[in-house]
Amino acid sequence: MKSIYGQCPYATTQRVLQGKWAIVILFQLSTGTQRFNELERNIPDITRAMLTRQLRQLENDKLITRKVYAEVPPRVEYSLSEMGEKFRKVLDQIELFGFEYIKEIEKAEG
Repeated sequence: MKSIYGQCPYATTQRVLQGKWAIVILFQLSTGTQRFNELERNIPDITRAMLTRQLRQLENDKLITRKVYAEVPPRVEYSLSEMGEKFRKVLDQIELFGFEYIKEIEKAEG
């Protein structure tokens, strides 16, 4: 069966955003450049291994950039790439949907 990745915009976006933490990491980086420890602190439920794996995947998918400074100890910073910056509009819509959905949940429970 032929993959529709790279052909269908929905399948392509889903593939690029695979992983439980991709959208949360992209949101964190949309607020500015962060180091690994900052991301780890700002996403308390994520493990170090999962954060590392997800950052590598997002970098491979060209949504974030990783900058290593030649210092001792080495300093590494992550930020949105040009393509990642284009994703900000989607993040804004996800936020709006999330708030509306939370209100619906609260109404149903309340």
